[in-house]
Amino acid sequence: MMNKLSFLALAALLLASPAVLYAAEATQALFSVHEDFGPGFDARKFLTPIPNKNTSVRDGVLWTRGSSGGKYPPMVYLALNGKDLTLSFRYRHLGQGGMLWLFVDGDDGYGAVDHMLRVKLLRDSVALEVDAHSPDPKHPLRQKTREADPVSKVYRTNELFAPEKADLSANTWRTVKLIFKGDTVDMSVDGVWSRRLTRANFDATKRKLLWMQNGGDAGIEIDDVAVTSAR
Repeated sequence: MMNKLSFLALAALLLASPAVLYAAEATQALFSVHEDFGPGFDARKFLTPIPNKNTSVRDGVLWTRGSSGGKYPPMVYLALNGKDLTLSFRYRHLGQGGMLWLFVDGDDGYGAVDHMLRVKLLRDSVALEVDAHSPDPKHPLRQKTREADPVSKVYRTNELFAPEKADLSANTWRTVKLIFKGDTVDMSVDGVWSRRLTRANFDATKRKLLWMQNGGDAGIEIDDVAVTSAR
Protein backbone atom coordinates (compact mmCIF):
# COMPACT_ATOMS: atom_id res chain seq x y z
CA MET A 1 0.00 0.00 0.00
CA MET A 2 1.30 3.48 -0.90
CA ASN A 3 2.05 5.58 2.18
CA LYS A 4 1.32 9.30 2.40
CA LEU A 5 4.88 10.40 1.58
CA SER A 6 5.02 8.17 -1.49
CA PHE A 7 1.67 9.52 -2.67
CA LEU A 8 2.85 13.12 -2.28
CA ALA A 9 6.08 12.38 -4.14
CA LEU A 10 4.13 10.80 -7.01
CA ALA A 11 1.74 13.74 -7.15
CA ALA A 12 4.65 16.20 -7.32
CA LEU A 13 6.23 14.20 -10.13
CA LEU A 14 3.01 14.16 -12.15
CA LEU A 15 2.61 17.93 -11.78
CA ALA A 16 6.23 18.77 -12.64
CA SER A 17 7.08 20.52 -15.91
CA PRO A 18 8.75 18.52 -18.73
CA ALA A 19 12.07 20.28 -18.05
CA VAL A 20 11.96 19.37 -14.36
CA LEU A 21 11.21 15.76 -15.29
CA TYR A 22 14.08 15.82 -17.78
CA ALA A 23 16.49 17.10 -15.12
CA ALA A 24 15.25 14.46 -12.68
CA GLU A 25 15.92 11.74 -15.24
CA ALA A 26 19.42 13.14 -15.85
CA THR A 27 20.33 12.89 -12.18
CA GLN A 28 20.16 9.09 -12.41
CA ALA A 29 23.62 9.55 -13.96
CA LEU A 30 25.88 12.60 -14.05
CA PHE A 31 23.92 15.57 -15.42
CA SER A 32 24.51 16.14 -19.12
CA VAL A 33 23.00 18.25 -21.91
CA HIS A 34 24.14 18.38 -25.52
CA GLU A 35 21.91 20.36 -27.87
CA ASP A 36 22.77 21.40 -31.43
CA PHE A 37 19.15 22.30 -32.36
CA GLY A 38 19.20 19.86 -35.24
CA PRO A 39 16.40 17.49 -36.35
CA GLY A 40 16.43 15.73 -32.97
CA PHE A 41 15.85 18.92 -30.95
CA ASP A 42 14.23 18.08 -27.59
CA ALA A 43 12.41 21.07 -26.06
CA ARG A 44 11.99 19.18 -22.76
CA LYS A 45 15.45 20.37 -21.74
CA PHE A 46 14.14 23.93 -21.48
CA LEU A 47 11.93 25.49 -18.82
CA THR A 48 10.81 28.01 -21.44
CA PRO A 49 8.23 26.71 -23.93
CA ILE A 50 9.86 26.59 -27.37
CA PRO A 51 8.69 27.84 -29.84
CA ASN A 52 7.14 31.03 -28.43
CA LYS A 53 6.54 34.55 -29.75
CA ASN A 54 10.22 35.53 -29.40
CA THR A 55 12.13 32.25 -29.67
CA SER A 56 12.15 29.41 -32.18
CA VAL A 57 14.53 26.94 -33.76
CA ARG A 58 15.52 28.15 -37.22
CA ASP A 59 18.13 26.67 -39.57
CA GLY A 60 19.58 24.50 -36.82
CA VAL A 61 20.05 27.25 -34.19
CA LEU A 62 17.98 28.81 -31.41
CA TRP A 63 16.84 32.25 -32.58
CA THR A 64 15.51 34.93 -30.19
CA ARG A 65 14.44 38.37 -31.38
CA GLY A 66 12.19 41.32 -30.66
CA SER A 67 10.85 42.60 -27.36
CA SER A 68 9.07 40.66 -24.63
CA GLY A 69 6.67 43.55 -24.07
CA GLY A 70 7.53 43.49 -20.37
CA LYS A 71 10.21 44.88 -18.08
CA TYR A 72 12.97 42.58 -19.35
CA PRO A 73 14.16 41.42 -22.78
CA PRO A 74 13.16 37.94 -24.00
CA MET A 75 14.51 35.10 -21.87
CA VAL A 76 15.18 31.39 -22.35
CA TYR A 77 15.66 29.05 -19.36
CA LEU A 78 17.49 25.71 -19.38
CA ALA A 79 17.04 23.25 -16.49
CA LEU A 80 20.24 22.28 -14.63
CA ASN A 81 20.93 19.84 -11.81
CA GLY A 82 24.53 19.59 -10.69
CA LYS A 83 27.20 21.15 -8.52
CA ASP A 84 30.49 20.99 -10.43
CA LEU A 85 29.38 21.81 -13.96
CA THR A 86 31.05 22.77 -17.22
CA LEU A 87 28.73 24.90 -19.37
CA SER A 88 29.39 26.11 -22.89
CA PHE A 89 27.50 27.49 -25.87
CA ARG A 90 28.01 29.58 -29.00
CA TYR A 91 26.16 32.81 -29.76
CA ARG A 92 26.00 35.31 -32.60
CA HIS A 93 24.39 38.74 -32.96
CA LEU A 94 22.55 39.31 -36.24
CA GLY A 95 22.11 43.07 -35.80
CA GLN A 96 23.88 46.03 -34.29
CA GLY A 97 24.06 46.88 -30.58
CA GLY A 98 22.29 44.75 -28.04
CA MET A 99 23.59 42.38 -25.40
CA LEU A 100 23.36 38.83 -24.08
CA TRP A 101 23.04 38.45 -20.31
CA LEU A 102 23.76 35.01 -18.91
CA PHE A 103 22.39 34.05 -15.46
CA VAL A 104 23.30 30.97 -13.45
CA ASP A 105 20.72 30.18 -10.74
CA GLY A 106 21.24 27.75 -7.90
CA ASP A 107 20.56 26.83 -4.30
CA ASP A 108 20.90 29.92 -2.10
CA GLY A 109 22.01 28.00 1.01
CA TYR A 110 18.79 28.79 2.88
CA GLY A 111 16.25 26.56 1.14
CA ALA A 112 15.42 28.50 -2.04
CA VAL A 113 16.76 28.92 -5.59
CA ASP A 114 17.96 32.31 -6.82
CA HIS A 115 20.57 34.02 -9.00
CA MET A 116 24.16 32.99 -8.28
CA LEU A 117 26.22 34.56 -11.08
CA ARG A 118 25.46 36.96 -13.92
CA VAL A 119 27.68 37.45 -16.98
CA LYS A 120 26.65 40.40 -19.15
CA LEU A 121 28.12 40.18 -22.66
CA LEU A 122 28.04 43.65 -24.19
CA ARG A 123 29.51 44.58 -27.57
CA ASP A 124 32.58 46.24 -26.05
CA SER A 125 32.93 44.63 -22.59
CA VAL A 126 31.96 41.91 -20.14
CA ALA A 127 30.38 42.80 -16.79
CA LEU A 128 30.00 40.41 -13.86
CA GLU A 129 27.70 40.27 -10.87
CA VAL A 130 27.75 37.78 -8.00
CA ASP A 131 24.47 37.27 -6.17
CA ALA A 132 24.71 35.77 -2.69
CA HIS A 133 22.28 35.75 0.25
CA SER A 134 22.18 36.83 3.85
CA PRO A 135 19.62 36.79 6.68
CA ASP A 136 20.87 40.26 7.69
CA PRO A 137 18.53 43.01 6.40
CA LYS A 138 21.33 45.53 7.02
CA HIS A 139 23.97 43.69 5.00
CA PRO A 140 26.03 46.34 3.14
CA LEU A 141 25.54 44.57 -0.23
CA ARG A 142 21.83 43.90 0.17
CA GLN A 143 19.80 44.54 -2.98
CA LYS A 144 17.71 47.39 -1.64
CA THR A 145 14.89 47.04 -4.17
CA ARG A 146 14.20 43.41 -3.23
CA GLU A 147 12.46 42.15 -0.12
CA ALA A 148 13.36 38.91 1.64
CA ASP A 149 12.74 35.76 -0.39
CA PRO A 150 9.30 34.38 0.50
CA VAL A 151 10.67 30.84 0.79
CA SER A 152 14.10 31.23 2.41
CA LYS A 153 13.34 34.53 4.25
CA VAL A 154 16.82 35.86 3.38
CA TYR A 155 18.02 38.83 1.35
CA ARG A 156 19.82 38.85 -1.99
CA THR A 157 23.19 40.61 -1.99
CA ASN A 158 24.82 42.06 -5.12
CA GLU A 159 28.55 42.24 -5.73
CA LEU A 160 29.01 44.33 -8.88
CA PHE A 161 32.20 44.33 -10.94
CA ALA A 162 33.34 47.09 -13.27
CA PRO A 163 32.96 46.18 -16.97
CA GLU A 164 36.11 44.65 -18.47
CA LYS A 165 36.99 45.71 -22.00
CA ALA A 166 36.46 43.06 -24.68
CA ASP A 167 35.87 43.58 -28.39
CA LEU A 168 32.67 41.64 -29.10
CA SER A 169 31.44 44.08 -31.75
CA ALA A 170 31.64 41.78 -34.80
CA ASN A 171 28.58 39.70 -35.69
CA THR A 172 30.48 36.45 -35.56
CA TRP A 173 30.08 33.24 -33.59
CA ARG A 174 31.50 33.42 -30.04
CA THR A 175 32.06 30.52 -27.67
CA VAL A 176 31.26 31.09 -24.00
CA LYS A 177 32.49 28.63 -21.38
CA LEU A 178 32.02 28.47 -17.60
CA ILE A 179 33.67 25.79 -15.48
CA PHE A 180 32.38 25.50 -11.91
CA LYS A 181 34.49 23.48 -9.49
CA GLY A 182 33.82 23.84 -5.77
CA ASP A 183 33.78 27.54 -4.92
CA THR A 184 35.57 28.61 -8.12
CA VAL A 185 34.40 29.39 -11.64
CA ASP A 186 36.63 29.86 -14.70
CA MET A 187 34.97 31.89 -17.47
CA SER A 188 36.01 32.68 -21.02
CA VAL A 189 34.70 34.13 -24.28
CA ASP A 190 36.79 32.83 -27.19
CA GLY A 191 40.31 34.19 -26.71
CA VAL A 192 38.95 37.70 -26.14
CA TRP A 193 38.19 37.57 -22.42
CA SER A 194 38.71 35.28 -19.42
CA ARG A 195 38.27 35.54 -15.67
CA ARG A 196 38.41 33.37 -12.55
CA LEU A 197 36.27 34.06 -9.50
CA THR A 198 36.16 32.32 -6.13
CA ARG A 199 33.12 32.80 -3.93
CA ALA A 200 31.61 30.56 -1.25
CA ASN A 201 28.13 30.63 -2.81
CA PHE A 202 29.39 28.97 -6.03
CA ASP A 203 29.79 25.68 -4.14
CA ALA A 204 26.10 24.83 -4.43
CA THR A 205 23.83 22.93 -6.82
CA LYS A 206 23.03 24.81 -10.01
CA ARG A 207 19.37 24.65 -11.03
CA LYS A 208 18.85 26.94 -14.04
CA LEU A 209 20.72 28.64 -16.85
CA LEU A 210 19.08 31.75 -18.27
CA TRP A 211 19.85 33.67 -21.46
CA MET A 212 18.38 37.21 -21.41
CA GLN A 213 18.68 38.53 -24.96
CA ASN A 214 18.41 42.03 -26.37
CA GLY A 215 19.04 41.49 -30.05
CA GLY A 216 16.41 43.73 -31.61
CA ASP A 217 14.40 42.62 -34.63
CA ALA A 218 17.35 40.77 -36.16
CA GLY A 219 17.91 38.82 -32.98
CA ILE A 220 20.58 36.61 -31.46
CA GLU A 221 21.37 33.00 -32.34
CA ILE A 222 22.51 30.35 -29.85
CA ASP A 223 23.93 26.95 -30.77
CA ASP A 224 25.90 23.97 -29.45
CA VAL A 225 24.74 24.13 -25.83
CA ALA A 226 26.69 21.64 -23.72
CA VAL A 227 26.55 20.96 -19.97
CA THR A 228 28.50 18.21 -18.25
CA SER A 229 28.73 17.32 -14.58
CA ALA A 230 31.80 16.18 -12.69
CA ARG A 231 29.76 14.95 -9.70
